[in-house]
Amino acid sequence: MKIVFMGTPDFAVPTLEALYQSRHEIAAVVTQPDKPKGRGKAMAMPPVKEKALEYGIPVYQPVKIRETSCVDYLRTFQPDVIVVVAFGQILPKEILDMTPYGCINVHASLLPSYRGAAPIQWAVIAGDEMAGVTTMQMDAGLDTGDMLAKAATPVGRKTGQELHDELAQMGAELLVDTLDHLGELPRVKQDDALSTYAPMISKKEGHLDFSQTPVRLERTIRAFDPWPGSFGYLGDKMMKFWRAEVPGIQTDAADGTVVAAGEAGIDIAACGGILRVTEIQMPGKKRVEVKEYLKGNSIEIGTVLG
Repeated sequence: MKIVFMGTPDFAVPTLEALYQSRHEIAAVVTQPDKPKGRGKAMAMPPVKEKALEYGIPVYQPVKIRETSCVDYLRTFQPDVIVVVAFGQILPKEILDMTPYGCINVHASLLPSYRGAAPIQWAVIAGDEMAGVTTMQMDAGLDTGDMLAKAATPVGRKTGQELHDELAQMGAELLVDTLDHLGELPRVKQDDALSTYAPMISKKEGHLDFSQTPVRLERTIRAFDPWPGSFGYLGDKMMKFWRAEVPGIQTDAADGTVVAAGEAGIDIAACGGILRVTEIQMPGKKRVEVKEYLKGNSIEIGTVLG
């Protein structure tokens, strides 16, 4: 099949790699424009563009994919199917209906759960036993198209990054298998009554709310590793939390109060229980285990994290 591939971030790269190594032909790659990145604000290419250039595949970076000139340009490739993986723009009907096989999307959830921008993080926060990927026939809705195939994996105690990387590989394999059997796979309609929404996560959501349960907080710390990261304030300094446990201890201390600090970690009161933070990061420093941090620093018992 002749394919136009549309994708932007790291999550989409394994699918592009798998398609390049398959029997299918990638006629063009469509991705978001280059953006300034880092403290120096130097222009950086999206990960998908970097990989496409490595393969020598033509790259197209429209500011607005809905523009007529963009749609007309994609038609010149006469693709059999358009593959979409975390592209980042809503596709117009003209593109959805452009090819004989339409647009096939890889979504990082077991649909209809977690439609939206951040399915991986919200699955971890919710404490789901299983996460997965779904290939679907795209329609005009937000991740509402007919499902074609699924693959699942246990969440366990994986971080957001670990689950992201695993699902990216699973999605790549599932997409190639979906294309190999396109036309044979049954199209299964989603049950809207079972759907959940996974909204985009902002940086400010990393500021932990210690009125939440320790279990919820521990999941949030894992879900937000590496971005946006979870944090509180020790005085006027931001303390990032990278690893935590739930020891099952009860306390009547006020939420956010440090009730113990030692080799085991920092015990913080949360909703009548204890969140034990075991790995932290202070401004300008590397991630370290709490026991290492306490060798040259102290945290006063009774301190309330802001």
